[in-house]
Amino acid sequence: MLLSIPTLLLVAIFILGLMGLLTLHAWSRGTREQTLGHLACMLLLAALGVALVSVRGIAPAFVALVLSNMVLLLSAAMNWTAMRVFAGRTPHLPGIVAGALFWLVWSLFPGFHDDLGVRVTVYSLLAAGYGGLSTFELWRNRRRLEAAYLPALALTMAHTVFYAVRTFTDHGVSFEQAISASGNGTGFFAFMLFESMLYAIGIAYVTLAMVRERAELKFKAAAYSDPLTGIGNRRAFLSRGEALLAGCARRGEPVALLLCDLDHFKRLNDAHGHQTGDRALIAFSQVASQNIRQEDVLGRIGGEEFACLLSSTDAQAAKQVAQRICAGFHGLPLLAPGQLSVSIGIVDSATCGHDLSRLLSLADHALYAAKDQGRNRVQLYAPLSPPGPASPAATSPQARAD
Repeated sequence: MLLSIPTLLLVAIFILGLMGLLTLHAWSRGTREQTLGHLACMLLLAALGVALVSVRGIAPAFVALVLSNMVLLLSAAMNWTAMRVFAGRTPHLPGIVAGALFWLVWSLFPGFHDDLGVRVTVYSLLAAGYGGLSTFELWRNRRRLEAAYLPALALTMAHTVFYAVRTFTDHGVSFEQAISASGNGTGFFAFMLFESMLYAIGIAYVTLAMVRERAELKFKAAAYSDPLTGIGNRRAFLSRGEALLAGCARRGEPVALLLCDLDHFKRLNDAHGHQTGDRALIAFSQVASQNIRQEDVLGRIGGEEFACLLSSTDAQAAKQVAQRICAGFHGLPLLAPGQLSVSIGIVDSATCGHDLSRLLSLADHALYAAKDQGRNRVQLYAPLSPPGPASPAATSPQARAD
């Protein structure tokens, strides 16, 4: 037994309007995420469009046949716009109004009001077109959405398929026949209202979930990122470093730690200003990033102190990396050539195992040994080797040049 069409219309208006208001509330309470704003417009326009359809036979034909479908097509366009904006693209105004303007212009031609089947076919094609565009936006930008997009993709695709099928299977039923449940297409009309409600609830929920998930990822990234240099901060280094060490320990692979400290950084700030000091920090992070691999972990763990964990790397290989970093930073033309320098202490897992706190502690000893020996050099942790300029564990750009 079919549900009452007037009841379904009333429930559809209520559901679409309620979901629109709730989405609008979520938009206003948060960071005013544009995706939610466009989605709220889509739902509220759909509620208005169904309300205008419901006054057919009471209001003028322009309202029930032309204006109602124009509003519903604008609603479909806003659905596409919401997905487009979520994917990082700007709204496309000509595309938004194209469907509604086409319907308005077509309504001015003779025969528009006479053939219900053609109107149903054309409207379904336009709605399926907007649905296809929404699906395409999600699919082609899936790698950068930073959220679980599959539920939204599946919902939008199903909604699109429904209207594509309607294009070929539904020849329309007059509103009077639908109300009296006497037409052949009454069942499809009822199912269309039911599908609209399900889609509205589903797309509002999954879009809100995607927006929230991406916002949480951004907050997490901000919490784990150094705002000046853009690399990981101390928290990120400790978290990712522990994961790297656990994986290497499980596979029996060596790990080396570089502990880097910019030389005379306070003097640099006092002489040239904090802006120059910031530029030096940014420049060092860039030099270090260029000399390590993607799987390595780099972080700024203090004011002018950086640490880098090199996976599957022993002390000698780490020494070569550190020397490249030391020489690259020393040669930067940020100030007069040669005024920038960094001291680097190195320790590997062969010395103290895969324990991050122990590695940091021993690398700190090596770093201070490098400072004591004149700075601008690389020092391997060697507890049995007495410190001094002739120590074989210490190298500097000048020594390498000799």
